[in-house]
Amino acid sequence: MVSNFSFSMPNTRTFIPSGDPTKMAMVNIESRLPPSLKLTQLSRNLTALLPCLSSLADIIPRATLLWKLKLLKSAAAYANSRLHAVKAEVLVLASGKDNMVPSRDEAQRLMNSLQNCTVRHFNDNGHTLLLEDGINLLTVIKGTCKYRRSRKRDYVSDFLPPSMSELKYTSDEVFGLLRLATGSVMFSTLEDGKIVRGLAGVPHEGPVLIVGYHNLMGLELNSLVEEFLREKNIMVRGAAHPELFWGKSGSSASLDLLKVFGAVPVTAKNLFKLLSSKSHVLLYPGGAREALHFKGEEYELFWPNQPEFVRMAARFGATIVPFAAVGEDDLLELVFDYNDLKKIPVISDYIKESNRDAIRLRDETSGEVANVDLFFPGVLPKLPGRFYYLFGKPIVTKGKKEILKDKENANKLYLEIQSDIENSLAYLLKKREEDPYRSIIDRTAYRAIYSPIHEVPTFEP
Repeated sequence: MVSNFSFSMPNTRTFIPSGDPTKMAMVNIESRLPPSLKLTQLSRNLTALLPCLSSLADIIPRATLLWKLKLLKSAAAYANSRLHAVKAEVLVLASGKDNMVPSRDEAQRLMNSLQNCTVRHFNDNGHTLLLEDGINLLTVIKGTCKYRRSRKRDYVSDFLPPSMSELKYTSDEVFGLLRLATGSVMFSTLEDGKIVRGLAGVPHEGPVLIVGYHNLMGLELNSLVEEFLREKNIMVRGAAHPELFWGKSGSSASLDLLKVFGAVPVTAKNLFKLLSSKSHVLLYPGGAREALHFKGEEYELFWPNQPEFVRMAARFGATIVPFAAVGEDDLLELVFDYNDLKKIPVISDYIKESNRDAIRLRDETSGEVANVDLFFPGVLPKLPGRFYYLFGKPIVTKGKKEILKDKENANKLYLEIQSDIENSLAYLLKKREEDPYRSIIDRTAYRAIYSPIHEVPTFEP
């Protein structure tokens, strides 16, 4: 990456802190420590930084600094004249509180000048952002899909599992409040049909295809992925809408964590690769139509007319695990759905424009689930209830490849899976009424006295 940073001489004569000393001092301080210990360690680290805060004149003599600035100006002019010809991928990290150079403006200039440039802004960090707490360069590289082993990115073979620090940061800092609010509880079904708490009923050996209902805005995703990692040490690879990777929204930093935690564009090719590598794959046949459903459609399945995944699973002998998750109506109130937003002229025009060149996943033969416009529904938070998951009895397709080649047999199994999920949804909606800790108030009181969040009791299955 080449950039042109210009300095005014008055700014170079006196010292300007190049980074946020507090953030730099927070590096390597465990976030879960008691406040008193965190404050003690922070004080020590800040004291250790004091000798580094000398004036610029003590570090670089004035004459040397002027010579370096002239050299930099000449080199930058030469480089800037050739930026348009650079074809390599470029990742630019821009600080929001950079007191040395105009990082934000420079990042925008580079993005406009370079052919293949991705920018990530860090609004709360200073000039030395890679030395400050909360910044992990490898996480940024993985989240922007810049890591690859060959010329072209392969979402399956190029995936690097999240580290413990990434998992802890995501669980505590990013989704900490959501995790606390949902208080998720998991159930699974053993081979004999018995329902137990936990994921014992989900096969450990892949390939496994986990198929289920998509809650409003995918609220169930974080707890599901986290629990599989915590209890079974299994990375669930979610199949997501291609628009989140290759469309306009694919460049958004808010979606980086999806890629860090193994999401792939939902294509036949990627599903083929994942199942052939014996992965645990998470698939939502209802996709965006369920995640962006209308009012009154909570817990309704909107699946394509064709059994898209059954024969693929049978080809690799994958075990299909149907699952249901309920809790969206205990967390959010859907105020404005797609139909409501389309009645508001300005918002309607925005939705239409943002979906004009959007990637279309299915054709019109796929029924109601085909070609859903992507948008953000209007929601209001509720006093949180609880999320419940039920993984149904595993369906073994190994040895049934020839049988499921028949369209009628494949469609029959497809309908059975749908029915299983609908029954599980009804079961959870009924049984949650028996949970004495459905309310966040009751769960918080229990946790304060007895146990961590994943051990809070619930109804008996």
